[in-house]
Amino acid sequence: MLALKITNIKDFMTKLLLGTSFDALWVTETSITTFCTFSIDGVLHPEFYDTDQQEALRASHRKQIFWKEIRPLCFSMIKGRQTPLHLKIVFSLPTAVIERLLENTGLSIPSENIAGLFLNFQYNGSQLLCTTGLSLRIFTMDKTLEHLWDRSVLTFFKKQEISFEQA
Repeated sequence: MLALKITNIKDFMTKLLLGTSFDALWVTETSITTFCTFSIDGVLHPEFYDTDQQEALRASHRKQIFWKEIRPLCFSMIKGRQTPLHLKIVFSLPTAVIERLLENTGLSIPSENIAGLFLNFQYNGSQLLCTTGLSLRIFTMDKTLEHLWDRSVLTFFKKQEISFEQA
């Protein structure tokens, strides 16, 4: 698990809310506190969509919404002169991306044993922290996947030019 402090919050928030850097990630949970607290659980409800869209969603085995689907809504809650009192966003890596990651690295753990690879952001009004996390459906002492996920996040941050330091 990594614990990182985002050092340029304004730049990060621009990338998060106006850019596309995080659009391909699933949203597990979002909580934004401004004049009140807004909570989004990230669970996708296929029954909201028409029959063709429902079939496509079921075929993709998608259970969560993508950040790109709620980013404009979250931006509208935050925009203005005042910063939020609190912000929490938990992203998870989509299943198809986890499967590609396992395939590309040759890890022998079956993807169905991985409940999620998570990226957690928490802003308390003055400091923005990021932590990585991993949830498995099995018990193992092997930390290879955890280390791989942490390295992947560091590589992603560097590619996106997100400045950070160890927390």
